[in-house]
Amino acid sequence: MTVELTVYGQTDIGSVRRFNEDAFAIADLTGGRLLEEQRMAQFELGQNGVLLAVSDGMGGHPAGEVASALVVDSLRRSMATLPRGATSDARLEKATIEANREVWQAAHCPGREHMGATLTAVFVHDTTAHIAEVGDSRGYLLRGREIVQVTRDQSYLQLLLDSGRLSAAEAKECDFSNLALQAMGLKPEVTVAMARLDLRRRDCLVLCSDGLSNMLTADEIRHVVLTSAGLDDACVRLIDEAKRRGGKDNITAVLAGVDGDLPPTVDGERISRTFFVISEFPPAKTPSAAFGASSS
Repeated sequence: MTVELTVYGQTDIGSVRRFNEDAFAIADLTGGRLLEEQRMAQFELGQNGVLLAVSDGMGGHPAGEVASALVVDSLRRSMATLPRGATSDARLEKATIEANREVWQAAHCPGREHMGATLTAVFVHDTTAHIAEVGDSRGYLLRGREIVQVTRDQSYLQLLLDSGRLSAAEAKECDFSNLALQAMGLKPEVTVAMARLDLRRRDCLVLCSDGLSNMLTADEIRHVVLTSAGLDDACVRLIDEAKRRGGKDNITAVLAGVDGDLPPTVDGERISRTFFVISEFPPAKTPSAAFGASSS
């Protein structure tokens, strides 16, 4: 069985910020190939899988820049060295917890107090994408003409939306959209939201910082990807459009197209039938509360 990934990642300072506190990593854990700069890569999925990660630092330069870089580096190192006996979900969760611990310890150095970072990570192994989330960066799945957010923002705004105390229309006008409820490195322990996605041929995964998701809706991201010549073109267009709309924050996107010996998309099959929530933050009353909204 052969599964292939075509991946492109890019990070941009945006139009307002003086420094870029975002970071991303694309790592082939079998061949050892690592991408941390803007470029395209193609992988034949090996026995150890491929790791994709986006992290958005906080705490001000240079602390935020240090935190996000440390998050993705620690995650990659842990995923490459953890014993293979554990399940893929358990390995990704353990690596995320270890990365949080490293940032927490580093935050005790002078000048780095209170630094932290978000993390959206996807570990593609065999025919499955394993998803870890801390904070409010995002992961989307584009399948056919449908896009679904496969992470859930760990933010005060999302909490108000989930509780019904704020409508979607009101949320667009609020001024605390970037208030995260937890982040990597702010506390010695972190609650990792975990999910699992059964992949289909020609799936496209999109990971991004809120510098993109605050500027473009899921449907707009879908439109850009579907009308682009390739993943590199789509990534550049997404970032350029976010900058055209103000570029108020750093902007990072990682796009991964999946192909090979995978089940094809079946007409009428909903993405929700292939998506499974493992753990949440905060714990939801019902499993359905964890699944992101979709558009088609």
